[in-house]
Amino acid sequence: MVTIQKDSFGKTKDGSDVSRFTLANKNQMTVQILDYGGTISSIVVPDKHGKLDDVCLGFDDMEGYEKNPAYIGGLIGRVANRIAGGKFSLDGKEYVLPVNNEPNFLHGGFKGFDKVMWTARVENNKLILTYVSPDGEEKFPGEVTSTVVFELTDDNQLKIDYTVTTTKPTPVGLTSHSYFNLGGHGCGKIDDHFMTIKADTYLPVDENVIPTGEIRSLDGLPEDLRKMVRLGDVINDIPGGNGFNCNYNLNHTGQFQQAARAEHRGTGRYLECYTTEPAIQLYTAYAVPSMAGKGGAKYGAYCAFAWEAQHYPDSVNHKHFPNIILHPGETYRQTTSYKFGLID
Repeated sequence: MVTIQKDSFGKTKDGSDVSRFTLANKNQMTVQILDYGGTISSIVVPDKHGKLDDVCLGFDDMEGYEKNPAYIGGLIGRVANRIAGGKFSLDGKEYVLPVNNEPNFLHGGFKGFDKVMWTARVENNKLILTYVSPDGEEKFPGEVTSTVVFELTDDNQLKIDYTVTTTKPTPVGLTSHSYFNLGGHGCGKIDDHFMTIKADTYLPVDENVIPTGEIRSLDGLPEDLRKMVRLGDVINDIPGGNGFNCNYNLNHTGQFQQAARAEHRGTGRYLECYTTEPAIQLYTAYAVPSMAGKGGAKYGAYCAFAWEAQHYPDSVNHKHFPNIILHPGETYRQTTSYKFGLID
């Protein structure tokens, strides 16, 4: 039986009250989510000895989240990942967005969905968050209503269901930006994680991390994760010298299927990602600065990995990429889950 409890997590700088919701199941797994940014602030799961550890990055207070330099834990929208030059054209009109990752737009702009207050309600074992993004917010057209449902199950799965509607044609692509370290959020680099991703192709990028438009086979490349590899054995071989920041084009067409699996054999934990999205971005946190996290933990480059279930980056500027334009009368839907367990 899953329970949900609510407590206070302080106030934002502008005085908004922030609530924290703790979802708990019969296996001692707990997930904590804030109504600020739809932020996953804690995921506690047992290891093979029954020891409980928090396996996602986060902060102890609102000051940490409001200064958050790496989108740690937040819901990303209205468009995840990068848009080249902060520009796109729709129905004959060019839109110019904020450039918050020079020279590009990234993860919703200066005030994306991870930096706003969501309206929260609890229905049975589900936490339901809603945010209405006004027409023109971050220079996007249309009023967009997003509803995100978090559900923790008794098989240690955190399921996230997204639905979005709009009043005008507009790009939409949401994701959750949790950072995972299955050894525990403060245990250092992720070299000893093993990983596989079910993708035959990926998107090469230019010097500004924008897709070139090519959809390239992973055959013979260090980015190829179709067979499980130890991250520490390949992370330094990725072109550019910054580890993985790679969009994998998943081998399915919208079905809810397994996309990725990670294992930490020291603790016996594994994590699987299932999604309906066409892609997943693997990011091994090279740009996370040295900083203090929860409980005095020290974070920095390569201290965690993110799996961002998403549409292709810069899709609005590549007609052969999966469409992300949502029209009035349509509903954007996505289901992604993160399932934790112990290696047999």
